[in-house]
Amino acid sequence: MNPAKISPVQIARRGLMLVISSPSGAGKSTIARTLLATDKHIGLSVSVTTRQRRPSEVEGVHYLFKSVREFERLRDSDALLEWAEVHGNFYGTPREPVELAMAEGRDMLFDIDWQGAQQLQEKMSADVVSIFVLPPTMTELQSRLHRRAEDSEEVIQTRLANSRAEIAHWREYDYVIVNDDLDTAFDAVQSIVKAERLRRDRRHGMFDFVRELLEETPSL
Repeated sequence: MNPAKISPVQIARRGLMLVISSPSGAGKSTIARTLLATDKHIGLSVSVTTRQRRPSEVEGVHYLFKSVREFERLRDSDALLEWAEVHGNFYGTPREPVELAMAEGRDMLFDIDWQGAQQLQEKMSADVVSIFVLPPTMTELQSRLHRRAEDSEEVIQTRLANSRAEIAHWREYDYVIVNDDLDTAFDAVQSIVKAERLRRDRRHGMFDFVRELLEETPSL
């Protein structure tokens, strides 16, 4: 006789804030896109910005576009988890949708730099899982920037110069991955996510599960 099939145990948990940072060209965005496409439990945090919307961008999908006054009101009322000024424009992460998603057990992905990661750690350190992606060599990083064919030589050199300052913050992250092979790097990120989801302090439903487990009396 076949043993009774046991249904998968579903244990409620709090979502996590997955932060992935890297210097430009190290593979952060590619890893993030692949993770979003393959894991239905992860959503992308949509930032607010005062930058003008580009023709290809969709409100609420790429960004939430705000005036400077609207942004300042959000910032000053502590409605943003993190914010920064980049090239004269403001960018920030709205607090409410992130906290709502995590309370429902959904994970949120943040494709942000080390400054944004620092602010998230300061405000919600228990929820943050941070990963820094390094290139195998600076020569390879330069080659990847050229292969993208998106920037002028001047911009590429600026990005390379900035990358050294960004890499200096690698010690501030929970995990560090060297992206010498994209598939291997992505597998490492997936392993980190799986392990962090199993942490005891994220799985608040475990209390009820263990209590019911101990109260159970097997029938003979």
